[in-house]
Amino acid sequence: MFVQQLEPVGGSLGLSALVAALPLVTVLVLLGAVRMKAHRAGLIGLAVAAAVGWLVYDMPLGQTVSSAAQGAVFGLFPIMWIVVNALWVYRMTVRTRHFDILRRSFGRLSDDPRIQALVVAFCFGALLEALAGFGAPVAICSVMLVALGFDPVKAAVVALVANTAPVAFGAMGTPVVTLAQVTGLPLDAVASVVGRQTPLLALVVPLVLVGLVDGKRGLRETWVPALACGFAFAVAQFVASNYVSAQLADIGAALVGAGALVAVPHARRPAAEPVRAAVLTGVRSEDLDEEDARPEVLRAYAPYALIVVIFSLAQIPAIKDWLAKANWVFDWPFLNVADPSGKPVGGNIFTLPLVSTGGTLVLIAGVFTAVVIGVHARDAVREWFATVHELRFAILTVTSVLALAYVMNLSGQAATIGHFVAAAGAGLAFLSPVLGWFGVAVSGSDTSANALFGALQVTAAQQSGLSPELLAAANSSGGVLGKMISPQNLTIACAAVGLAGREGDLLRKVLPWSAGLLLVMCLIVWGQSTAVLGWMLP
Repeated sequence: MFVQQLEPVGGSLGLSALVAALPLVTVLVLLGAVRMKAHRAGLIGLAVAAAVGWLVYDMPLGQTVSSAAQGAVFGLFPIMWIVVNALWVYRMTVRTRHFDILRRSFGRLSDDPRIQALVVAFCFGALLEALAGFGAPVAICSVMLVALGFDPVKAAVVALVANTAPVAFGAMGTPVVTLAQVTGLPLDAVASVVGRQTPLLALVVPLVLVGLVDGKRGLRETWVPALACGFAFAVAQFVASNYVSAQLADIGAALVGAGALVAVPHARRPAAEPVRAAVLTGVRSEDLDEEDARPEVLRAYAPYALIVVIFSLAQIPAIKDWLAKANWVFDWPFLNVADPSGKPVGGNIFTLPLVSTGGTLVLIAGVFTAVVIGVHARDAVREWFATVHELRFAILTVTSVLALAYVMNLSGQAATIGHFVAAAGAGLAFLSPVLGWFGVAVSGSDTSANALFGALQVTAAQQSGLSPELLAAANSSGGVLGKMISPQNLTIACAAVGLAGREGDLLRKVLPWSAGLLLVMCLIVWGQSTAVLGWMLP
């Protein structure tokens, strides 16, 4: 048995924390300063983590390699398994042009560009985040806005800022699932706290969006539908994450938010021509005037309806229990780790959710989607492998980052940093969202930031007497606000709207919003750690 050490460097917690931070510093410097590709930075960071674990923390080499392998396997299944299958569904709709029909359908809901921004960037973007995440909402929504006549820069900024509130539950709850896995906390406990933080962002973001689109006039004239949309989204996300399923939180919120928006009479009024002339400075796509047959419109919406139905069925207690029987729980080979007190860690046992995982459910929905929208089986399989090829570097990035996180967690490096950070005391609650924000800003992924810093947050919370669930959730909730300034997302946005090389312009426009909303989240988490907002926690 390998027993973790907290102070392997000269018996000093401070020096040990500096050495333990080397893998994280390596990744952040390579990404932020050197601007190395994320998958290469992740692999180099993994090598540094393994070296520190083996040479400094005295973790046997075999167990070091085994812990990295466990992280990589978790990165592949269930994490990237969800992303691959979700993007596969999207690719099939593009192949059959049903995605174009969906885009035209959105354009006809309202001719007011401020309402269109809410429908496309906030509501549909949240649905895309729920199904795929990893940059897909920004790429797809910004293209749709440009087709509706938005200026490319404005379209990219709106898509980036909108991609906040749903991120923590994106890709079928992947970030919170990862957070629960690396911290050892129950998924329901983590999801319920996140669901009492990010909905507060949802109240604000729609108002920010209409302000970005049309300034003070936009706020003055469309604050009612924006507030209705945000409030409905927030309530649905809270209810789903706390009482239904973390995997369904964003799907439910997106649909309820869109329903509330459409239900507001003000949202369906034609926009004044001065508004359209001032906002729609781009070139409107000519195909928006095409008429689509009602059956084809229904088929365009079918993939998303199928996913909602299948995931809802999977939450029925009898079905949920039946699916869980297929879970494979086993002792991970060549791994026998104990914490500093000598108690075996949870990482010694690995659970492989073969059928109940979100990725398998999306795969089932994808099979039905292929039938409904008319994709031949051969073409569907070809599109699946094309999706894997498209995501090959993202797959390598996620697996390497999660392997790094598992090595740091199981060797004791994360525990050392957590004990050191706990010295911040009460101020830790205020600073914890900043750590998640920083992690997402450099990695582009809330999942990766949770894998890197989740266990550290929990350790720090335990040492400072704060709620582990609160700080773990704060890592994810703060992280969502780093998404809009991450180089990965900025590059995706620029490439989507034809602004290659202008990432700096977008960064300057979204950075104030990212920092301002982060301050709000820091105050929320600090308040929840005290009697001021402590009543909000479960």
